[in-house]
Amino acid sequence: MEQNPLQSLYQVVQDRQKNPAEGSYTCYLFSQGLDKILKKCGEECAETIIAAKNGVRVDTENEICDLLYHLTVLMVQQQIPLEDIFAILEERSQKIGNLKKQHQSDHNS
Repeated sequence: MEQNPLQSLYQVVQDRQKNPAEGSYTCYLFSQGLDKILKKCGEECAETIIAAKNGVRVDTENEICDLLYHLTVLMVQQQIPLEDIFAILEERSQKIGNLKKQHQSDHNS
């Protein structure tokens, strides 16, 4: 079965963690630890928001890719298998259309 690009990225990141390569940015992130990885996830999230707000699609697409990369590093660092994320997404997709009723407040009281 052919892998999707996210699965391929996950495997590369796992390989970098197990087999550090000199000059690798991924290895640098692992060597700096969780705080650095989280900082980069936050930065990339903010950059994605700004790009989307600016309305330049190619910039938004590139920032989303940067965010997905850093989230992948986080998943590997935290030993969260990509399959677990896929399983949660699949479970959530089964709930589409089963929205909870919104609580309605009486603003007159």
